Amino acid sequence: MPILRSSPASPFARKARIAALVTGAPVTVVDTDTRAPDPAFYDENPLGKIPVLVLDDGTTVYDSPIILDYLDHLAGGGVLIPTETAARFAALKLQALADGLMDAALLQVYEVRFRPEARRHPEWVSWQAAKVARALDFLEGTPPGPEVDVGTIAVACALGYLDLRFDGRWRQNHPRLVAWLDAFAAAVPAFEATRAV
Repeated sequence: MPILRSSPASPFARKARIAALVTGAPVTVVDTDTRAPDPAFYDENPLGKIPVLVLDDGTTVYDSPIILDYLDHLAGGGVLIPTETAARFAALKLQALADGLMDAALLQVYEVRFRPEARRHPEWVSWQAAKVARALDFLEGTPPGPEVDVGTIAVACALGYLDLRFDGRWRQNHPRLVAWLDAFAAAVPAFEATRAV
């Protein structure tokens, strides 16, 4: 059975875990500490990032957009990535926006977690926070639809990460997005099943 290298708090790994559950792909989730991994992990992904899908023959698929594409392919296509051109690229574009939001949020967390206080750059954190704010404002103005695809899964994981690491402060000024996430969570049990505790 393929192994999905993951971490409970990673929004990118959560995307892959949700996608595996939605598509019914049989995977074994293995938590991986990327700061002190098994040395073989770097053979699986030289970048040392998660998620990584390790297939039965030892080959690997990374990172999250490619894993979701792979899982969609295994499921016969059109499950996570729409086949109709306009819907396909709308979903992929939404995924890119949400992935960028997650990147900017992670960079803020890493700045505090990994840099000594004397070497932190408040301007850098503010720059990343502005990216998150713009993405949230865009999504509030144009909330995702009810479909479950790579785009909506990514948005849900991005918002879940903001709940986890930023105390859900985004919720105060984004009521339409809160309502969307509540509806997504109700429709996709895999969202709650993959929540970091």
